[in-house]
Amino acid sequence: MASYVIEGGYSLNGTITPQGAKNEALQIISATLLTSEIVTIHNIPNILDVNNLIDLLRNLGVKVKKIDDSTYSFQADDIDVEFIKSPAFLQKSRALRGSVLLVGPLIARFGYAIFPKPGGDKIGRRRLDTHLVGIQALGAKCEYNTAIHAYELEGKHLKGTYMLLDEASVTGTANIVMAAVMAAGQTTIYNAACEPYLQQLCKLLVNMGARIEGIGSNLLKITGVEKLEGASHRLLPDMIEVGSFIGMAAITASDLTIKDVSIPDLGIIPAQFRRLGITVNQKGDDLHIPAHDHYEIETFMDGSIMTIADAPWPGLTPDLLSVFLVVATQATGSVLIHQKMFESRLFFVDKLIDMGAQIILCDPHRATVIGLGKKHRLKASTMVSPDIRAGIALLIAAMSADGTSIIHNIEQIDRGYQNIDSRLNALGARISRLGDI
Repeated sequence: MASYVIEGGYSLNGTITPQGAKNEALQIISATLLTSEIVTIHNIPNILDVNNLIDLLRNLGVKVKKIDDSTYSFQADDIDVEFIKSPAFLQKSRALRGSVLLVGPLIARFGYAIFPKPGGDKIGRRRLDTHLVGIQALGAKCEYNTAIHAYELEGKHLKGTYMLLDEASVTGTANIVMAAVMAAGQTTIYNAACEPYLQQLCKLLVNMGARIEGIGSNLLKITGVEKLEGASHRLLPDMIEVGSFIGMAAITASDLTIKDVSIPDLGIIPAQFRRLGITVNQKGDDLHIPAHDHYEIETFMDGSIMTIADAPWPGLTPDLLSVFLVVATQATGSVLIHQKMFESRLFFVDKLIDMGAQIILCDPHRATVIGLGKKHRLKASTMVSPDIRAGIALLIAAMSADGTSIIHNIEQIDRGYQNIDSRLNALGARISRLGDI
């Protein structure tokens, strides 16, 4: 288990460029299974979850070529369908949350997919119903195999249909879209997710020959085609990393420029940070965060306490609520953080309370943060990262704390953030990485 040792209290200064988007990468890389032709993907982040998915595709028989540090080509012209049924595939899939995105392409092109309950973050239940119900609506048969603890799906001749999703699940929508692009007839998906990364997936599929209408809305109409072709695609910058850098700059009194962020695809993220009193300046496609001696949380117009809550796009992504919570501990004022989606994602706040933060955990979904201002800095602590987003939040807290902190199990952070220690050290941070201990 690797660890970070962080000397707190140092400000950052300079420019940083966000990595390619992790969540988009998982969708786009999975989509390469839909064609036997070459698909080239640019701006792929070098992070654990993405690398594990690429390795899994290699095991399936995909020809993967690394063109440069962030560009790969994929050609799925000789897939080992029998490997999908093997214990090795089940083991690798179960350990990787992103493996769920292979189901749509596999059922569309090969008529068979297996769906083990995946691993990943310890943030509570993640329902798989949307995936299964949607793909079954296209004509696939689904049975739970108790011997291997996995769902098996079969469907040689998928047919388009109308469906109203019970939730606007991003990965659920992605899986259904990838299954529907080669289903006979027209598929209509209402209450579809419309996040930028889902839009990017649809744009890639269109470039590959798919027929999709309504991209960017919650109503998608897909006319099935018999075959998809090769294409080239560039991933967006990671909005979660951009938000992490905004919060990190504010809480450490840093002067930071975040380059090439694709501002239209950030949605309300900059505006939500401004509600915490943080100055976020736009310069072209860059964001500049000036050094903050203090920042004060706004109230609602009637004077009531500010609430920051997650919601489907164009609402605030739930992956940033951990960062908002940490940043609020050093603000002036109070805020209610409402995490609606995952019932365990806020449980890391006990570590912040040990560091001196004033936080009331109201229930598994809500926490009230009483900002102490920078007059009362957090205290250093020894912590364990429970998941990707809590991990980066704890790293941000440690960077602002008084003293030297240790974070164990940083492999969780590695799953979503590329070389984050060296990139931040280049700007003035003091983060040391210890190997397996």
